[in-house]
Amino acid sequence: MSTTAARAAIQPTINATLGAIFIGFALACTVYGIVITQMFMYFRSYPGDKFLFKCVVVVILVLETADQALIGHMLYYYCISNFANLTALLQARMTWSLILQLTAGAAVGCIVKGYFAFRVWRFSSRNIWITGLILLLTFGQLGLALAYTIEAFKLPDVFAVHELRTLGTVSLGTGVATDIVTAVSLCYFLNRLRTGLKSSDSLVNNLCAYAINTGVLTSTVSVATLVLYNGVGGMNLYFVATYFILSKLYAISFMATLNTRRTIRGRGTDAQGGATTNNTNMFHLGTRLPSMAPTDLNQWDVVYPPALKTQDDYQEQPELKYNAAYFPGSHDKPGAQIV
Repeated sequence: MSTTAARAAIQPTINATLGAIFIGFALACTVYGIVITQMFMYFRSYPGDKFLFKCVVVVILVLETADQALIGHMLYYYCISNFANLTALLQARMTWSLILQLTAGAAVGCIVKGYFAFRVWRFSSRNIWITGLILLLTFGQLGLALAYTIEAFKLPDVFAVHELRTLGTVSLGTGVATDIVTAVSLCYFLNRLRTGLKSSDSLVNNLCAYAINTGVLTSTVSVATLVLYNGVGGMNLYFVATYFILSKLYAISFMATLNTRRTIRGRGTDAQGGATTNNTNMFHLGTRLPSMAPTDLNQWDVVYPPALKTQDDYQEQPELKYNAAYFPGSHDKPGAQIV
């Protein structure tokens, strides 16, 4: 039996098609609201942040707004423009908005993963191999997503997306691999910074927790999309319900990283979001972490190895000099002067 004949024998249902799209749209609206809230908090709390950060946030905002509008257009086409039109539902014509939504989501994911690759590069003392692997996976997934988009324009209807199952599976699988490699790398390099001091180790624990939580969340949704895309038979669109929120979860993880800088470091900036003094000792003895002021991108993720700063710490201490002209026990002159 040919693919066309097999599809004709299995008729789609409202619950498995429009129902899945509607649920996905509702979830996407909720998560989009969280993204907007995070961005509002960012611009209110960090008005003096690096211009590059602000540009990235604005780009993500534009992409996520476009992503949400594209989802809404697809739902409007099937539920409003073709209301009670059974023929249109059975034909399930592929809309341009659904295809471009895939591209917008992939672009957001690429930006966020690129940022986390930058964090790995900083924490790993510029380890080009592990950073290069993460970037290779990141841009590899973006390329696969673009290839999926091009092929999707050739499909006769929405249900034919299952014919691109191999390409879609490899793309989503690459995204899961990227999240796992990034989270493991961050935890590994952060754990190398432990000094045995409670304050410094607590900071490392917090950073590791954030890395794991963001990786687990996006990986779980990606795996769920893979299962629904490959494991559920029949003519259905269940997988779109989870895919619609995937890029927004990446946006939330990025914004949460920016907004929790003060909480993680245990230090605040001024009320206007201005910069604090840079190069502040975060924990004495062993490791020095520059103040992660929101106005300094380069110093947010930099951790210097202990050996590079130990000598400086001693040089910053007051110098104790003895005056040989006076006996240390003399009552009229001090035996030592601190200069």
